[in-house]
Amino acid sequence: MVSVELKAVSKNWGGTAAVDRVTFTVGQGKLVALLGPSGCGKSTTLRLIAGLEDASSGVIAIGGKDVTQAPPSGRGIAMVFQNYALFPHLSVAENILFGLRVRKLPRAERDERLTRAAEILGLGALLDRKPSQLSGGQQQRVALGRAIVARAPVCLMDEPLSNLDAQLRVEMRREIRELQQKLGMTMVYVTHDQVEAMTMADQVVLMRNGRIEQDAPPDELYENPASIFVARFVGTPPMNVVPLQALRSGGGDIAPPPGLDPAKLSVGVRPEVSELAESGIGADVVAVEYLGADTLIEARIDGHPFIVRRPGKVRAMAGDKVYIKLSQSLLHWFDQSTEQRVVPG
Repeated sequence: MVSVELKAVSKNWGGTAAVDRVTFTVGQGKLVALLGPSGCGKSTTLRLIAGLEDASSGVIAIGGKDVTQAPPSGRGIAMVFQNYALFPHLSVAENILFGLRVRKLPRAERDERLTRAAEILGLGALLDRKPSQLSGGQQQRVALGRAIVARAPVCLMDEPLSNLDAQLRVEMRREIRELQQKLGMTMVYVTHDQVEAMTMADQVVLMRNGRIEQDAPPDELYENPASIFVARFVGTPPMNVVPLQALRSGGGDIAPPPGLDPAKLSVGVRPEVSELAESGIGADVVAVEYLGADTLIEARIDGHPFIVRRPGKVRAMAGDKVYIKLSQSLLHWFDQSTEQRVVPG
């Protein structure tokens, strides 16, 4: 097992920084997710690690060795792409072994690695089929098989589940995580799906506009978001972020942290810890979504959107007036101008 380390790595396109002084470490045998919206720089960062793009500045180290200028073949990595990159005219077995044939590994070793990979991934009965004869999940397993037989200590994955339907994504993310832990791979996993990142990763690097917004374990991103962007990107539904003055105008008795100007503060509160009550902050219901296990009530407080998530079925409908109760201890505080978290001193 080896680690991956990026130190102030940048990638410029003309005068624009696609990746701007990114620094983070992937520990040995850990899975780190690069998370963020389209265009945030996460896939470019992965390509820089792989050597598919040249860094404009900074240092990339794999296993403690500086590989910033090394070709992809000299970095000890395997990569799984979004489109699987399978050869349609080759069988499953030939697709899995393609890289080993190029490297001219002895046939006996190739066969041994193929047998092992097919056993791990449940592909034994499919080795003679062509990719067109496989389901999406099976094609994904073939792409994983190619990474396994390479026996590289580092595996890079670029949105590998985005082409699959919702149910299959749930199954495959569990399989990938189990596979990563079983083989002890060091893995960097790119995704725009915060659920994938939260359920699979040991560490999440959340990116925005080429920079790291927050680098932390999944639970810390959820419980202590560093900014309004993090607060609203992580969590389903996203965190409500409303100016303190709006909550007070609606009837809320909320005290700001000592020494801070109430006029400059926004309050963050998760929908699932917001409660409905007989009195409190007045809100106008805009829509109600019954999901079976719980209900989402979309409302407006002094014109600001606010979602309440409650267990079971809630008897409410658009046009109703409801009252929301908030617990002071469950509130998050943000500076309105910088959008950064304010930690009470």
